[in-house]
Amino acid sequence: MAESIEVDPQSSGAGDNTEQSNAALQSPASVRQSLDKSQSSTKSLSLSGSEFEQIVENERGYANESYFMPCDEKEQTRLAITHQCFTSMLSGQLSFQNIPRNIKRVLDVGTGIGDWAIAVAERFPNAEVVATDITCFQPADVPPNLFFEIDDAQDEWTYTEPFDFIHIRGLSGAFSDWAAVYKEAHRHLSSNGILEVADFGTITMTEPIPDSYLSIYNGACLSAAEKSGIKLGLDHAKKALLESAGFSVAKTRTLDIPLGTWSPDPRKKLAGKMALISALEGLEAASLRLLTRHMDWKAEDVRDLCSKVQEELMRPGVRPTMPCQFTVARKLMG
Repeated sequence: MAESIEVDPQSSGAGDNTEQSNAALQSPASVRQSLDKSQSSTKSLSLSGSEFEQIVENERGYANESYFMPCDEKEQTRLAITHQCFTSMLSGQLSFQNIPRNIKRVLDVGTGIGDWAIAVAERFPNAEVVATDITCFQPADVPPNLFFEIDDAQDEWTYTEPFDFIHIRGLSGAFSDWAAVYKEAHRHLSSNGILEVADFGTITMTEPIPDSYLSIYNGACLSAAEKSGIKLGLDHAKKALLESAGFSVAKTRTLDIPLGTWSPDPRKKLAGKMALISALEGLEAASLRLLTRHMDWKAEDVRDLCSKVQEELMRPGVRPTMPCQFTVARKLMG
């Protein structure tokens, strides 16, 4: 059973009584503006991404011909907001499983803009942090113990020293063969090393709307993903899949995140607001390449559906939620 998200009141801005109680009363643009005001610590990213060559399709930039998610500036902004959402959910912590203070080597697979890796490198200055992705759009000014590498986790891993902690977050649908990726992670972990997998599931309504645009969107994306040879959702975080790769699953937890500020609990409002923004911006990002390539949709039709889903999610009285699952596994000693 999914649990309700618990957020530290001191980190969630719970004392802000001026915040509206329901994000459905605001437009997506005004929600983003509200976040900007409430999150003054949000940094403006000066990324090296402008230097790498993107594949442009339907006005979105992609890293290669196969991965369905974009890597353009719009997506980089969404990833920054998503990172803030995760840290808010975890009450300021960087992982569900506590990272040991004496950690020596950390690997962040699919690092994106590198926010998580940068934060870990700053918090653990004596650790060596390696962050990989299929393209390079991370900041140039990073801690000296952090190393970005262009690498595809679906290929054979060639590291010569084991890691104590491997982090995989937000990569639902990234790999067609998760079992192979987990076997490589197991092979490159030290004895008793930790693998943490975190991801969001499918958006749902607390009270389903018959024939909703959201249900059309979810069904179309799942069908397109299946045609492309990948799976969306949280199947890749299942216990059996990790155990088949040699891991011992220590714990797993699914949190129900209220999208928006409709929750009566003030501790959940900031995380819910950021999750809503990430979800609204992610609708097009997650669907455009999938639907145009594998379902023969026109780009304008995809964007029209995304716009209708956005309006539906923002409608007064609608209470959307999204599951977030954390799975922690260990490589047993021996």
